[in-house]
Amino acid sequence: MAVTRTFSIIKPDATRRNLTGAVTKMLEEADLRVIASKRIQMTKEQAEGFYAVHAERPFFNDLVAFMTSGPVVVQVLEGEDAVLRNRKIMGATNPKEADEGTIRRTYAESIEANSAHGSDSDENAAIEIAYFFNEDEIVG
Repeated sequence: MAVTRTFSIIKPDATRRNLTGAVTKMLEEADLRVIASKRIQMTKEQAEGFYAVHAERPFFNDLVAFMTSGPVVVQVLEGEDAVLRNRKIMGATNPKEADEGTIRRTYAESIEANSAHGSDSDENAAIEIAYFFNEDEIVG
């Protein structure tokens, strides 16, 4: 397996409950290394652009409202097969279907407020990383 990068967001429901460190610890314990991280307040424009792929879906406006409802922590993670590793530790989108010991099973409040986002492919990871980070901010 190759060392790759992925993108992660610790969502507003988790930052509101002061779980940034706990979520990051779970990522690190899954052998993912945080090589860039910043806490931001996502603007409506940023959220709409980031989630543009979902623009025609009925949940789009609620998703944008949620992601702008409080601070988020955007991160670049690095490790062997990082996308797959991150998705495994995040767990299923629906926390009721997520495996025990995953971020979403442990911390999510609901299917919408599920505490974490992670890239679904290496290609999307590169796009999502570039959306929030300049190369000089990634110091792995």
